[in-house]
Amino acid sequence: MGIIAALIIGAIAGWLAGKIVHGAGFGLIGNIVVGIIGALVASWVLPQLHIELATGTVGAIVDATIGAVIVLVILSLIRRV
Repeated sequence: MGIIAALIIGAIAGWLAGKIVHGAGFGLIGNIVVGIIGALVASWVLPQLHIELATGTVGAIVDATIGAVIVLVILSLIRRV
């Protein structure tokens, strides 16, 4: 996957995660970063749990969104402290 595709998928995943976890959005650049970090988290967590979702671009967006939601929940918990 190219860098442009990763940025677009990260942006979409970060935006979706921001909508799922209300009040935890970080703006466009922050959402891209959260989406990319979420994709990295998901690429480690999902295989550990033996979860295999769709492949291709849609699968990458779903995986990255799941990871980004995990990252946003952790960040919102840290903000509360």
